Amino acid sequence: MRGPTGLIGAPQVKPPSTASFTYRGGPLLTAVEIVTVFWGAAWAEATAQATATSLNAFFQFLVSSPYVDQLGEYSTPQQKIGRGRFAGTARVTNTAPGTSVTDNAVQQMLQGEVARKSLPAPTANTLYFTFLPPGVTVVAGSDRSCQAFCGYHDRSAGGLYYAVVPYPDCSGCLGTLQPLDALTSVCSHELGEAITDAVPGQGWYDDANGEIGDICAWQNKKLAAYAVQLLWSNRAKACV
Repeated sequence: MRGPTGLIGAPQVKPPSTASFTYRGGPLLTAVEIVTVFWGAAWAEATAQATATSLNAFFQFLVSSPYVDQLGEYSTPQQKIGRGRFAGTARVTNTAPGTSVTDNAVQQMLQGEVARKSLPAPTANTLYFTFLPPGVTVVAGSDRSCQAFCGYHDRSAGGLYYAVVPYPDCSGCLGTLQPLDALTSVCSHELGEAITDAVPGQGWYDDANGEIGDICAWQNKKLAAYAVQLLWSNRAKACV
């Protein structure tokens, strides 16, 4: 998601049953390979380490769960969506994000770490999930985290698929959730969208409603022990 959507603390909005997402011809992540990237020295602290460990366990579960299975309806004749895998994790401390970091800086960090082989080399399905520590604001275009978004995904200028998730230390990205639940909700939202619309607007998209997570924003459910966000199903004509 990009732009002013995805604030978990906002009132729940019932999506229109007339929504219809159409395929725009772009790439899908048919067997997603998740690499988590924890940027900043703060992730070495005990509480942050525990959060990172929990997020890695969450992704290991999610990529081979019914949550990904439901996205099979968005397969195309050439691209069949199936389960993925957790491909690795890294803590990046040789550069510091500061208290405010731009999307361009995130892209440059990822490209640099891949070039240094600190991160696994990309495949056609690699998605680098980048996490910022508490107190760090992300600026994407004219939008700022907590004010306009809680996470987003895109393809970098260098061709890497990536997602960015600031730490939810504001009411707009927490709502009534605990921080870990807020993180898993945002991560599930971005994962579903990245799989079905790897380059925003070029995969499965609806001009009026955005991506399949945007239309269902603020609607969560429990899957096993984790909070995940509902995603739009064209087949069910509902958030599921």
